[in-house]
Amino acid sequence: KQVETMKRVLESLNLNIVEMVDENATLDGGDVLFTGREFFVGLSRRTNQRGAEILADTFKDYAVSTVPVHDSLHLKSFCSMAGPNLIAIGSSEAAQKALKTMQQMSDHRYDKLTVPDDAAANCIYLNIPSKGHVLLHRAPEEYPESAKVFEKLKDHMLIPIANTELEKVDGSLTCCSVLINKTSEL
Repeated sequence: KQVETMKRVLESLNLNIVEMVDENATLDGGDVLFTGREFFVGLSRRTNQRGAEILADTFKDYAVSTVPVHDSLHLKSFCSMAGPNLIAIGSSEAAQKALKTMQQMSDHRYDKLTVPDDAAANCIYLNIPSKGHVLLHRAPEEYPESAKVFEKLKDHMLIPIANTELEKVDGSLTCCSVLINKTSEL
């Protein structure tokens, strides 16, 4: 029901919808990291090479690189965008290995923000015209050492979010969000 509900909402916003019709393709949003310049797609238990290929065919103007994901559910279980050129990344060996792969595959050099807790690296960056750089991140009571790292981002409006209950069922901040760049026509 989740797919049909999202499809109806996106259609009501007059957004272009591309459906994967290949039954062998799998692509989970938690494995898709869009940096604003390119896509990194985690190959995990929920996303395969064919799904990444369909994404690449859909977004021909952007480079699409695959990143093997081990010891985590998704790519965004340990990384996400924390700013226009800033990747938040966890400290685990698996996270750092994935970051190295991403750096090798990209022609662009991203800044990185390393947090001690992989789950805390899953944050949501928003560029809101009236507010500037806004970052939703895991609350200090959940990940105190990672929260201290986020607090160093002085040019960001920081909004701590408690997510303990959803984390119990593998839900992270990006899993619970659908970001739409609203234009004046919507």
